[in-house]
Amino acid sequence: MKFTITRQHLHKGLVAVSASIPTKTTLPVLSNILFEAGQDGVWMSGTDLDVAVRVLVPADVEEQGSLTAPGKKLQEITKELPDEPVEVLTRGDQIELKCGRAHFKLNGLPAEEFPTLPEVNFDEGWTVEGGHLHSLIQHTAFAVSTEESRPILNGALWELRDGQMGMVATNGHRLARMSVPAESSSAPSADFIVPPAALGQVQRLFKETDKLQVAYSGNHLGFRASGTEVYTRLIEGSYPNYEQVIPKDNDKVAVIDKNLLVAAVRRMAVVASDQTHRLRMTLEPGRVHLNVQTPDLGEGHDELEVQYEGEGLEIGFNAAYLLEVLRHMPTDDIKMSFKAPERAATVVPVPDEGEEIDYLCLVMPLRLLD
Repeated sequence: MKFTITRQHLHKGLVAVSASIPTKTTLPVLSNILFEAGQDGVWMSGTDLDVAVRVLVPADVEEQGSLTAPGKKLQEITKELPDEPVEVLTRGDQIELKCGRAHFKLNGLPAEEFPTLPEVNFDEGWTVEGGHLHSLIQHTAFAVSTEESRPILNGALWELRDGQMGMVATNGHRLARMSVPAESSSAPSADFIVPPAALGQVQRLFKETDKLQVAYSGNHLGFRASGTEVYTRLIEGSYPNYEQVIPKDNDKVAVIDKNLLVAAVRRMAVVASDQTHRLRMTLEPGRVHLNVQTPDLGEGHDELEVQYEGEGLEIGFNAAYLLEVLRHMPTDDIKMSFKAPERAATVVPVPDEGEEIDYLCLVMPLRLLD
């Protein structure tokens, strides 16, 4: 294998792929990047066996071939090279880099040892707007569970329908759900449970202006746009019926300035218990009171003006979960709806006139101690 490439293209490709390399692995080849030099340029691939990234970078290829080489070390070397063309060649299982007067040799491993990437037929999939997918990931992935006891919740549910797509994530204590319009597709409706690591790579590698091709095969999902591909293993199983837990009869409604509420909750969180993060919210017409009492530390109180006309209500929340939800609200004003102290509260954005945002978050209450 022999090719010449600009330092910028080489470094950009390595940065894109290196993020998929595991920090610790018992398989040495997983610390490597697979280089495949062909007629159309050089493909670079990296994987941790769950998520794989593959990018095509432009290069002048003299000799086609393939080899794997240490990903992180190559990235560090390339970062320090002068802005001159880089000549890359292989001798046996060694890869050589020549740039200006700098010359490096690194030991690689044969391409045959690199895991085979999933085969996905993109001709039979969906076309998705990058901006829409970015929005779904940004507003829901934060709610994915990190507890290993319920692996089905360790991913976000992505629902693809004709003309619409939605994403849902929950850990049982808070939930985020968003829907956006999508292009009509001849591909059938489908639901996938996608790990957050893969969603992070999609968000990082694809632009909002990209039109992504999405397809699946067996237990793998693939994303592709302009010379970049991401493949992920899906989480198997049936996602819980989240519609059942979203309350439809919350009749106590408060409209609140999001930024003022975030600031107040953050102040209260300083004094909240490190274990429960318990915060007491008391609503009365025109006002909300926030109280925190931690026996071994002290207490805090704050209040805000709100649009609220209902009867008085006291409800407890985990301040950390409430903050997470508030931070992801895309508008300055939000609408919180309640039913009773032991019932889930919903939070939705208050969009500008003529604007529609199909986004809802839910926060489960905490039992208040008298």
